[in-house]
Amino acid sequence: MFQWILNPSVPLGDWAESLFDWLLANVSGLFDVIKAVIGGLYSGLDLVLSSPPYWIMILIFAAIAFFASGWKLSVFTVIGFWLIRSFDLWPHAMDTLALVIVAVVIALIISIPLGILSAKSKCVSSVVRPIMDLMQTTPTMVYLIPAIIFFGIGSVPGAVATVVFSLPPGVRLTELAIRQVDQEVVEAGQAFGSSSGRILRQIQIPLAMPTIMAGVNQVIMLALSMVVIAGMAGAEGLGKDVNESLQQLDTPLGVEAGLSVVIIAVFLDRVTSAAGQGRRRGADKA
Repeated sequence: MFQWILNPSVPLGDWAESLFDWLLANVSGLFDVIKAVIGGLYSGLDLVLSSPPYWIMILIFAAIAFFASGWKLSVFTVIGFWLIRSFDLWPHAMDTLALVIVAVVIALIISIPLGILSAKSKCVSSVVRPIMDLMQTTPTMVYLIPAIIFFGIGSVPGAVATVVFSLPPGVRLTELAIRQVDQEVVEAGQAFGSSSGRILRQIQIPLAMPTIMAGVNQVIMLALSMVVIAGMAGAEGLGKDVNESLQQLDTPLGVEAGLSVVIIAVFLDRVTSAAGQGRRRGADKA
């Protein structure tokens, strides 16, 4: 016993491998369903984004930027996406955008309800917080190991790893947003006999929406950073180009793929930030 304490040997990696083997042997059907759903969503969205001529998509993105933030972001969007087309990386950029959108939607479907539940229950919060700490401090490439084991090589494991990696800020900021809602407003709703569900829908979520949108913005940014790393798992898109440029020391490809990622990141960041500011102004007026 004392020898074991002085010379510790905890085979945590072997235990994890045994757990993965057990999951593959007993719940492989669940992984097949997840793979089919995520793969179908990604393929469908990728088809929608990639099928129209590039200039139509640029006009659509510019219109979104204009209505979200104004003409300056719209001009940046036209120039930025035109540059991506000039790099001959348009199809890969649409692959990346499709992967980010699918991963972000799934991450928000999980993280926002979990954040609300954490804000409502201290017990849930005490369990969720250390898990979020663990997820935020785990090296990003580690997420690819179970994703590849369970889903193989391709875009699906990249999407799954991206979902897991981008979850924490969505949960944390949603919980913080709900907790920061003025309790006097909540108590006023209770005094008028509103149910807890109605108070949540009509008071807490609208007032918390600016901070929740800040969480959405962070989820998008983390997802975009992860899809580049997901290229190592065989995910299609700009991440694959970045990894190829590293393996082949192809400087032009690396610079162009990296700049394309930055352009997409700025576009998504500004659009979601503008949406959050709009919500904040609406809440302030209310």
